[in-house]
Order: sequence, then C-alpha cells, then structure tokens
Amino acid sequence: MALYEHQSLKIYNSITGKKEEFKPLTEDYVGMYVCGPTVYSNVHLGNCRTFISFDLVFRYLKHLGYKVRYVRNITDAGHLENDGEEGEDRIAKRAKLMEIEPMEVVQKYSIDFHQILEKFNNLPPSIEPTATGHIIEQIETIKTIIDKGLAYEVGGNVYFDVMKYNESKHYGKLSGRNIEDLISNTRELTGQSEKKNPQDFALWKKAEPQHIMRWPSPWGIGFPGWHLECTVMSTKYLGKQFDIHGGGMDLKFPHHECEIAQGQASTGEDPVNYWMHANMLTLNGKKMAKSTGNNILPRELFTGQNENLSKAYQAPVVRFFMLQANYRSILDFSDEALSAAEKGYHKLMDSLSTLKTIQPSKTSDFDVSAWKDKCYEAMNDDFNSPVLIAHLFEAVKQINLAKSGKLALTQENIDLLESTLHDFIFEVMGIENVDGSASSSSHTDDYEELIQFLIDMRNHARLNKDFETSDKIRDKLLEMNVELKDSKEGTTFQIHN
Repeated sequence: MALYEHQSLKIYNSITGKKEEFKPLTEDYVGMYVCGPTVYSNVHLGNCRTFISFDLVFRYLKHLGYKVRYVRNITDAGHLENDGEEGEDRIAKRAKLMEIEPMEVVQKYSIDFHQILEKFNNLPPSIEPTATGHIIEQIETIKTIIDKGLAYEVGGNVYFDVMKYNESKHYGKLSGRNIEDLISNTRELTGQSEKKNPQDFALWKKAEPQHIMRWPSPWGIGFPGWHLECTVMSTKYLGKQFDIHGGGMDLKFPHHECEIAQGQASTGEDPVNYWMHANMLTLNGKKMAKSTGNNILPRELFTGQNENLSKAYQAPVVRFFMLQANYRSILDFSDEALSAAEKGYHKLMDSLSTLKTIQPSKTSDFDVSAWKDKCYEAMNDDFNSPVLIAHLFEAVKQINLAKSGKLALTQENIDLLESTLHDFIFEVMGIENVDGSASSSSHTDDYEELIQFLIDMRNHARLNKDFETSDKIRDKLLEMNVELKDSKEGTTFQIHN
C-alpha cells in the first residue's frame, strides 16, 4: 500500500485562492509541469528558489509513492525582451552581442543552469523539452486555434483573439483580472495597431530580415510565441489535462493566463487542476537588481565573492535557508540570515551523529510516532517546509537531552527517529550532509541557538504576514517548554523546566 493512501495532502491552488485536497487525475500517477528558464544568461537566484521549491514538491510526491512525470522546459527561442510582443528575442540578442550562434548561447547557459541545480541537489525532471524541438507541434496547435475561430493572421503574424475567447470563457481568471479592466488600463503601443484588440497576444511572429532565429510556417517565415511553447510541451507529454502546473509568481500574468486560454482553445479542456506559484526573492529587504548592485549570483554564494557576503556558503546551507520559508512567501536574503541558517544546518547534521551514540533504554520519554505524524502534517499542509524544520529541531532537542542522560529512548524509537530524520532531511528536503562529523559546542549553547534560530524563522513568517506558520512555530516552541514574549524591542524567550 502506497504511503499517500495514509496521508491527506493539501495544495494551495492559485486559481481558487484556497488550499484543496490533492486528488490526481489518474490513480498512482501525477503529471507536473514547471516553466523552465530562458537560457540567455546565467541562472539567477530567483529562478533557483523556484526550482528548489518545485524540487521539494517533486521529492515529496515521490516519497508518498506517486509515480511522477515531471516536465520542465528549456525556452531556447521566442521569449522577447520585457516579456512583451515586440523587441528582440533574448537569445538572439545575446548571440549578436557575443558574436556567436544562438544555439551556442543556449548550450552555454543550459550547462550553467544544470550545473547550478546539481549543486543545489535538485533531481532532474523526467522530461526536459526545448521550444525549438517542438516547432512542428506549435504550428499544428496554431492551426487548430485558427480553425476554431479563436486566432487570426495579419501580415505573417498570428494573434490569439482574447475578446472572442472571452465570449464563452473568462480570460483573467487565474490572475483575478477581468477583460473590462484590461481594456481600460491598456496603453496603445507601437506595433499593436494590426491587432483587433491590444489584449491579443502572439501565437506566431513574423521574422524580420535581421531576425536570426526563424522557421517556415503556413504564415511565412517566423518564430513561435513564448506563451504557446509551454502549452504545446505540457500537453504533449502530460495530456490535455494534467495535475500540477508550477512557476514563479511573475508568470501568473500574462504567461500562465495565456496558457489557460490556449489550452482551452485548442483542446476544449481546462488544462490544469492545481496551479502553484513560488514567490520572489529580495536581498537585504530590497528587490534584486543587477543595475543597483543589489544582486547575488548562485556561484557568488559558493565563492563569497560578492560585496553583500562576508564569506562563502555551501550549496546545502543555501538550500536549507531557502526551505525555511514557505514557497508562497517572499524570502529575503542577507548575510546574517545565511549565517544563522548555516548554524542551524550544522546542528541538524550534528544530531544525526549524536543519535548514533545514544545508549537505548527500556522505556521512552519521547513519543517518536506522534512526532513523525506531525512532520507529515507539515508537508501535507501545502508543503510547509518551515513548520517541518521546526519539528525536526524538536527532535534535535530530544536527541541532545537523551545524549546528556536527561531523556530515555528505546532502541525502537532511536531507529524510528533515525529513519524519519533521514527521510525528511535527505529524501524530502534534499539537504546533503557535507559535515561528516559533529561539532563540539555545548548542548546548552546549542539549545539556545536553536531557539533563536526558530524565533528568526517565526519573525520572517510574520514579516510575510504568514501568521499561520508563525503561530505554528510559536506553538511548537511552547511544546518544547519555551515561552515567547513579543515587544517593540523584539522577541525574547523563557525556558520552563
């Protein structure tokens, strides 16, 4: 019997705005699509956060016993500057600057992308299709949408007819927009005059003579629209309806909104049951931006060669830090936060070594089975990794108490603790152990640093108005006999024996 049959997983569905019980379309199987990178530059940290978040989802679904087909694409053509309808293709523009072929740009930055995610211990997807590998399928889908009267061709360009579509469907239902507001807020932009309506988006773009990425089509030489690519690749490998579609919050509109419209127009079906969106990263409380210097590249984290960092951080520490916030919360990077996460990471790894040295007793003072259930409850609550981490550190406390002789554990409970910690740290969270040995700091200092670490996690959740998570961490600390006191000066704690 698969583990998922004993669990009740709930996922926050962006299209309904609430947590819903997860029920796959096909028993035992899950189809998941995540929008991959446009490979025209080094992968940035925000992308990494998104892909680590969905790696956690992938890992947990596999842990529960589902057979998961995880599709994550590579966009290697069609993504124009500023995510709009005009301008140069991002990859073609970079190729001109570097004076190399566009596919050399794609190769260079695809390798970088894969190397970085491998450092973060991300599992590879089941299928990683490319946009240029599916030009024929995209052309066929455009033909279907035209035949259904929901797209039109003008001068070698093909546009999706949003107003026509909206007569029977709701364009904007994912992002909470309505067509009237979109119309009233639209500015007339250069190049939009040939469209029936400014809201219409490109399915196929005519390639001007200077455009170096181009393919033949029934409408002339051109290239596919960025939005269309994901619709074609997701439905080809997962079917006209599938379970989960993920991506960054910035893709909700217009990219994912367009995917819904294209899917319904081409197949007559709502393509996705559960839409999931990972939130953004900030650095020192401000938006990351190369232009202002408020930016860190993943490799700079590993080398420490960035003015925002005091030292280098190992990839597992950075991954652990990212999982301290729920994927739907904004996550703020800072040197101080990474340093605190590093201490927490080492304490977690130390506990695994300590556990092996504990002498078993005939009785146990810690209900490991109930604790294990709480770990699953956290992950079943929309993959709530910060609450899971709080539970893991409850186990760290119990292990240290047992080591010092203040708490009894049976061999059965020691074994269950070890297997459960292994499952959640390594298999589910994907955190690698690069320590190999325990530190020599005192257990008293460890415990107080652990409490402060959990308080920092709670403060982060409160800043994000994630009061559900902050309350759970407070309650968890109370279970550990730690009382928190909030004031204008900050949060203090008192340990009750």
